[in-house]
Amino acid sequence: MKKIISSLYILLSVSLYSQQNTYEPPINIPLELSANFGELRPNHFHTGIDIKTQKVINKPVFSIEDGYISRISISPSGYGLALYINHPSTGQTSLYGHLNKFTPELNKYVKDKQYEKETYKIEIYPEINEFPVKKGDLVAYSGNTGSSGGPHVHFEIRDTKTDHALDPLSYYGDRIPDKKAPEIRGISIYPIAGKGSVNNSNNVYRQVLAIQKDGKYCPLAKPITAWGTIGFGINAVDKMDNTYNTYGVKSVRLYCDEELISSFNINEVDFDQSKIINSMTDFDYWHKNKKFYMKSFIEPGNTLPIYDSTSSKGYLDINEAKTYKLRYELIDNNGNKTLYNFSIIGKKQEIPLQDGCAQAMIWNHNNYYITDDFTLTIPANTLYDNICFLLQKRKSNNFSSQIYSVNNQIYIPLNGTATLKVKMTKDSLENKKQYGIVSIDNKKIRWIGGEYSDGYITAQIKELGADYAVSYDTKAPSITPIQPQKWKQKSEIIIKVTDNLSGIKSCRGTLNGEYALFENDIKSANYIYKLDSERLEKGKKYQLEFTAEDACGNSSSYEYEFTY
Repeated sequence: MKKIISSLYILLSVSLYSQQNTYEPPINIPLELSANFGELRPNHFHTGIDIKTQKVINKPVFSIEDGYISRISISPSGYGLALYINHPSTGQTSLYGHLNKFTPELNKYVKDKQYEKETYKIEIYPEINEFPVKKGDLVAYSGNTGSSGGPHVHFEIRDTKTDHALDPLSYYGDRIPDKKAPEIRGISIYPIAGKGSVNNSNNVYRQVLAIQKDGKYCPLAKPITAWGTIGFGINAVDKMDNTYNTYGVKSVRLYCDEELISSFNINEVDFDQSKIINSMTDFDYWHKNKKFYMKSFIEPGNTLPIYDSTSSKGYLDINEAKTYKLRYELIDNNGNKTLYNFSIIGKKQEIPLQDGCAQAMIWNHNNYYITDDFTLTIPANTLYDNICFLLQKRKSNNFSSQIYSVNNQIYIPLNGTATLKVKMTKDSLENKKQYGIVSIDNKKIRWIGGEYSDGYITAQIKELGADYAVSYDTKAPSITPIQPQKWKQKSEIIIKVTDNLSGIKSCRGTLNGEYALFENDIKSANYIYKLDSERLEKGKKYQLEFTAEDACGNSSSYEYEFTY
């Protein structure tokens, strides 16, 4: 009876939203999605829908309702060029991201603000009466700016008061045909460390699931025995009609012997909690394999408000010699459902002891690991669950410290940051700002940075599992002009900027000493200044000076003279 009521509730919610929906579409072409709301992403949920724009940019984008432009954001990364419109009549805000440009009036307004602040990256909050809009008004043109993998419009609906993201398909789902149910790709069974055993082991059991010729999912490859406390996880995607894209699954439920033991439904996302997705998913497996397994158990530090489960928090206690019948139910926004049945055999077995560890760490306590050459500090409530901390170190000739394997390649997410302090074995640079901690992950070196003090470097890290060491960056960024002889002909100046390690911190261009607005997108190393007839005089000579600085303070500059 519970499952029938739950299914009806989802369908009723969608129906009510559709009936109440008076919003216009943000774009006047058929709504086809490349991503849906709640889709799993590294460190966050996807908080909107990505609307395809037929593989091109500059499709007109319209306001979905009466309101006013409340925020304009320009960034090389993230949403790129983005527009926020408040709709007082509904108490909601619509967001349009990865745009290519705004309307001419808005473009001029934004550009004037950028010159006033002398920055490309900017957040602007116009007054309520500055830019009123009506439903259906043209406000921008679609693009591919920021952290975008192709032309599309990232579209969100938020509660204006809380700034929580809401599922736009609750308002537009009836415009997108979808009769395809979610697809299960794999299942995992977790013996909880020190409390449970699966097949006489403390290793995670995992199996890829495929659909057989009869249309049913294949059964588990072998009988699974278990004892004690265990948890489950599932790798799954959603599908929609007329597209090969895959999407996030909206609702997942797990039953044992017809009793609901775990359930989540993603209708709303609080940006302040979005990072907790790393506890909801199997973070270590994602880090190593780039596939998301969604856990059906709730770790103690996981405070996501998406769950509706019993007091067991999704954990299953196997304490009887019997067959436990389990069923996964996956439901999408249109009520399409997928079922998978499997069994666990309760069989008493020794629960393996946890491997030896350097130190036990408790999720809601302040945790410290302190030695003369290495210190790790993890504040209370930064871990999602108790862990058995592990540390190894080895000497290195390539770095200015030993290499520390923090948790020995077992990746643990943090809800916040931990403080890492490492003693240097080499300290010969006069400029101490050129030192910093780096992470070494599968031979890929990534700059973390940090502060120098008395032979130690202290930095903040966002996860456990990588190797860390102290390195240095003494090389200034490289500045390369791209075909300067064609700048006037193409009406734009293009300069390529790269850095060897610590990354570009800032770039600045001037013409005859006056600020020049260079644009940049994270997908490119190019900085572009569009020759501006409103700010330049025909026939006048201009001295271009372009400077770039990296995170260690190393800087370089380039000069060029031309006649406009």
